[in-house]
Amino acid sequence: MKSFACVLGLLFVFAIAGTSFAGSDDAKWVARCIQDNKDAKVSIDVITKYCTCMNNKMDDNETKTITQWEKTHPAEMAACDKEAGWDK
Repeated sequence: MKSFACVLGLLFVFAIAGTSFAGSDDAKWVARCIQDNKDAKVSIDVITKYCTCMNNKMDDNETKTITQWEKTHPAEMAACDKEAGWDK
């Protein structure tokens, strides 16, 4: 469990770095999405790519979490699944 926490922490840092030019709360939303998907049967790298992709597709004024938003945006979800390699 500590290993997963370390990996999650590192990915959070990368998510912050990757979204440094985006909205100020993007890193928070991506980190929440990563946490929401921690039990998925894909690598943490795939989850991070997926969450970042979904976050980038959302409007900066969106108030829903990525996990909530994806349920009403299947086309964006499918595109991010493909981009992240989730569908392989």
